Amino acid sequence: QVQLVESGGGSVQAGGSLRLSCAASGFTDTWYYMGWFRQAPGKEREGVAVIYTGGGGLTYADSVKGRFTISQDNAKNTLYLQMNSLAPEDTAMYYCAATTRLLTRRPLRAGDYTYWGQGTQVTVSS
Repeated sequence: QVQLVESGGGSVQAGGSLRLSCAASGFTDTWYYMGWFRQAPGKEREGVAVIYTGGGGLTYADSVKGRFTISQDNAKNTLYLQMNSLAPEDTAMYYCAATTRLLTRRPLRAGDYTYWGQGTQVTVSS
């Protein structure tokens, strides 16, 4: 049974930092993409950062470029999201997601992902 378990969310003031972790287990296939998505109340789920596990290619949403960094630890089967210079508009539930599909378009669409974690809340106050 595939499981993605996020941790590391919390409440910070604007300008602060958080690091999210996603522990993956139970899979036998090769992941092609793993990433972070977020959803704020009343908004659609949006892609934040994705890594191509086959070669390490990275994709970031424009809104987080230069502030967020995605990385992976293959030995620990763990995905990370380092978030710096956080702003109130970053407030959302953050989800880890993965897919074994080989995507042919920019890999930030939530509908392209099969496996999801339960989410971890990030709240940034001004």
